[in-house]
Amino acid sequence: MIKRIVILGGGTAGWMAAAQMAKSWAGKGIEVTVIDSSAIGTVGVGEGSTPNMVQFLAELGVAESDWMSACNATYKNGITFRNWSSVPGYASYFHPFYSDFDTEVEARFCCNTRLRRNGVAVEAHPDRFFMTGELARRRLSPKARVAMTQSTNYSYHFDATLFGQFLKRKALGFGARHMDARVEQVLLNARGEIGSLLLAGGEQIIADLFVDCSGFRSLLMRQALKVPYQSFADHLLNDAAVTLATPMDRGDIPSETVSTALKHGWAWRIPLVSRFGNGYVYSSAHSSAEQAEEELRGHLGIGVDAEVKVNHLKMELGRLQQNWVKNCVAIGLAQGFVEPLEATALHFVGKSVLDFIDAFEQADFTDRFRAIYNDRTASAFDRIRDYILLHYRSNSRSDSDYWRDARDAGSSSDSLRRIIACWMRGGDLEQEVAEQDIGKYYSATSWHCLLAGVGVLPERTRCRTPRPEEQVIDLALRRRQIEQSAALFKTHRESLGV
Repeated sequence: MIKRIVILGGGTAGWMAAAQMAKSWAGKGIEVTVIDSSAIGTVGVGEGSTPNMVQFLAELGVAESDWMSACNATYKNGITFRNWSSVPGYASYFHPFYSDFDTEVEARFCCNTRLRRNGVAVEAHPDRFFMTGELARRRLSPKARVAMTQSTNYSYHFDATLFGQFLKRKALGFGARHMDARVEQVLLNARGEIGSLLLAGGEQIIADLFVDCSGFRSLLMRQALKVPYQSFADHLLNDAAVTLATPMDRGDIPSETVSTALKHGWAWRIPLVSRFGNGYVYSSAHSSAEQAEEELRGHLGIGVDAEVKVNHLKMELGRLQQNWVKNCVAIGLAQGFVEPLEATALHFVGKSVLDFIDAFEQADFTDRFRAIYNDRTASAFDRIRDYILLHYRSNSRSDSDYWRDARDAGSSSDSLRRIIACWMRGGDLEQEVAEQDIGKYYSATSWHCLLAGVGVLPERTRCRTPRPEEQVIDLALRRRQIEQSAALFKTHRESLGV
């Protein structure tokens, strides 16, 4: 039975791990200690999340009323992608989080995309079908004014620094300990495990289990244990970002993330209660940091001489070959990173923490299920990498070398090649996703939305008229249903109480 866990790193990942472990193992005689140095900054740019965060906070027993106002948080209905496609009529699409309002229509949408791929002139743009897209367009929250039997999936935007501070308070409240200290050396024992951490003041910290949340440095896993790292750089070109904040609009607060394709990458716009978080993710092989900042400022309408706090960041895309090695497990950027296009950074943190806790408990606090955990985590990284890679594979821009190179970079995995081949031949994508067992990462509907959203479809003028038995959906009726349903939801500011 382990007695002491030491988490190295107190960023968002470290405190998410500490809070969940301290709560889950309270009363079991396990001491959880977070070691971090206030002299070492955190990345703190991950201000968007996936619906997985709703589950993580529910497992933690944290109510939205307890944390959202403390973290300037807002609701997120999905993501709008702008200018990723040059196909007429597909310059923009909204990728929704799905709701019970969409249950029957979801299947109809997937059927329409298949008909269209097989040469039938039916509507296949996702914006015409899904409820949460209308909530985002009206700047509504996913919270209804009245009690409803239907539920709506959603997520959050938040200030990552404030979120980490909130989780720190929760973790300490659950009994976790905190040490503000800098690690000078990682000492291995005779078995090649991590034996202790030597701190700057000379104190030696011993533990049974170590959790590496040291960010891209990966001080324990990559530096001390020499765990191999699998780079995604051959597939995904972006390796840098520039970020800055702008004031929030006076009107209602948006309830969506916006991703806009620029010349050498893409820009995000994330609404918080007090500000917009903005950033430009780009390839340093195609743009200098100065050029990227100038392009972001131009995109936001901010002069090059305007005083604004700007942060420049470097990213390393890839993953550890194993996330749990000997007596150490990696969480957060220390375990890997897939660029923030689908806000998966904290998704991986929450999922990894909950999966590790489950695997450790099921094995009676031994490493019996370590290989299973490693396989599942690696598979999650690789399949989500494939989904993000498809955004670039399917782009139709040709206005810069970047977009042409991004479309052709590296080779696709066998899984992604099968997805693309199935789509292009007009096959049953739901069946393909089920056969590959990858729906737990992104559903078949998500793959449909991505490819149909950027117009990877035959031109309507080349398609035949649908036959009566092909059951074309009445989109005028669907539009009325969406409008009537959206009227039941609160404005964003109303839900947030601001």
